[in-house]
Amino acid sequence: MLELLFCSILTILPDYLYRRYAQGKRIGKEITLYSVWFELRWGITACLMLTVGLITVIFYNHPSTSSATLYFRTVPIVSETNGRVAEVNVGFSQQVEKGAPIFRLDNSQQEAAVEAARRKIAETEAALIVARADILAHDGKIQEARSAHQQALDELRTKQELRRRNDDIVATREIERLENLVTGREAAIYSATAAKEADQARISSLLPAERASAEAALAQANVELAKTVVRAGVSGRVEQFTLRVGDIVNPFMRPAGILIPQEAGRNRLQAGFGQIEAQVLKIGMTAEAACASKPWAIIPMVVTDVQGFIASGQVRAGEQLVEAQQTARPGSILVTLEPLYAGGLEGVTPGSSCIANAYTSNHDVIASKDTGAVKRVVLHAVDAVGLVHAMLLRIQALVLPIQTLVFGGH
Repeated sequence: MLELLFCSILTILPDYLYRRYAQGKRIGKEITLYSVWFELRWGITACLMLTVGLITVIFYNHPSTSSATLYFRTVPIVSETNGRVAEVNVGFSQQVEKGAPIFRLDNSQQEAAVEAARRKIAETEAALIVARADILAHDGKIQEARSAHQQALDELRTKQELRRRNDDIVATREIERLENLVTGREAAIYSATAAKEADQARISSLLPAERASAEAALAQANVELAKTVVRAGVSGRVEQFTLRVGDIVNPFMRPAGILIPQEAGRNRLQAGFGQIEAQVLKIGMTAEAACASKPWAIIPMVVTDVQGFIASGQVRAGEQLVEAQQTARPGSILVTLEPLYAGGLEGVTPGSSCIANAYTSNHDVIASKDTGAVKRVVLHAVDAVGLVHAMLLRIQALVLPIQTLVFGGH
């Protein structure tokens, strides 16, 4: 409507003034309702053509969209294991800090595993004490075996000396018995020494390995025990938390609730613009937005990112080939807008529906020495007509509460 009024001032109004005052035609006489088209046909035609051209220039170079939202991510509250809820620490809707417990599952099995691992460590420490005592016992046995070996060896040498002097004094059978006895006592020394070395190996290698395994089992049991307590991964607000004591929790079925991070949806606005405006939308463009949750307010913004892909064109591996005609509606160019000033989105509820305008600026091209005079005039006009879109946005922001509350019936 604004474009039509503006164009009519440049076309229909001069045509009417020329016929009224230059040609002397009068309203109600020569200019009637039936003769308006014939009398003002050149002005009306020029007005329609100029209006279409002006609308095209405005909407192409200064794109607008009503599909703008403050999207925010949600963190599902899911346990890492199955179990029955034993304790709930938050209500249906509550602010929580990072690391705060949300709910706890029954942990009797995990506590039993922790206690078993602790007992295993204690058992390993007791075995270490026993092994050290066994080493002392083996030292005594080694000394005893060496004494017995030395006694048998001395007796053998004595009998051998007596026989050397006189063969009839000591029998051959006696010498053989003593030699066997010395060999047996020497084997006893080796046996006691081997037993001592085995206990030393247990102390230095086996028992430390068993203790390390027991400590690892205790650590694993503590990890499993910690999994029974579900904590907040980030600071935020728990919403729609209906879990209660006695409920069965299965992470593969559904989350227990939703945690919304504290800063989610408060720093940027995502807007979907038409595909035909892909060549116009650039990072750094000035933009404005008006949101339903903050009426009568225009928020200055800037384009910080333009997504290089359109979501409607994505494909996933499946059993069927993609049929292009199955795409119900063309996708849009996703653009990220951030407030031009700190606190610009303050008071805007995350998830709010917004209207956004982006404005093309040709200042650098106009200021360039390589730009011709005609092109400068055209670019000046293109930048100037952005005022029309800015006016439309402010009118929309002004009538939005009235349209919603009065005519919308909300």
